[in-house]
Amino acid sequence: MSGVLDGVKVIEIAGIGPGPFCGMLLADLGAEVILVERPGHDLERPDEIYNRGKKSIALDLKQPESVNIVLRMLEGADILIEGMRPGVMERLGLGPTICLSRKRALVYGRVTGWGQTGPLAGAAGHDSNYTALAGALWFAGQAETPPLLPSTMTGDVAGGALYLAIGILSALLNARSTGQGQVVDAAIVDGVAH
Repeated sequence: MSGVLDGVKVIEIAGIGPGPFCGMLLADLGAEVILVERPGHDLERPDEIYNRGKKSIALDLKQPESVNIVLRMLEGADILIEGMRPGVMERLGLGPTICLSRKRALVYGRVTGWGQTGPLAGAAGHDSNYTALAGALWFAGQAETPPLLPSTMTGDVAGGALYLAIGILSALLNARSTGQGQVVDAAIVDGVAH
């Protein structure tokens, strides 16, 4: 089956929440998505719908030879998606500076809960935290009653994955016309607030 993103190649570093959903969305649109997973992960997970349409490879990114494999894969890719905490990809040797030096037109998509910098950047968070602190819980209740917690669609999907996908596709259009890639940095709390 063909799609609007036929010929687009995505490398997705395995994570949770919005990153995998964004990768699934791009695969649904026809992109070839290669998921880089940790060794020992069961690569056949039919119950994890966000892995549909993806290919996968198991690599230990704490090993230099595995990092080199990913860097070589990027030379034929258009997009990289990652959802690690700030600084993790840089420590692994796969941060934006290194990756964009390998492929100038690469779109480097990253998503976090709180953003790359700021007082909460390194803090753990969950969908309900982002939704509450962004003020979106106001919409999830009646006057004089506590709000009802919305599903993860508000934060992880709408605030994270969809904002990341829009940013990535916009950057891809720009890279195709200019030859210059860029970093797309989506923070769930910002997307929810918007």
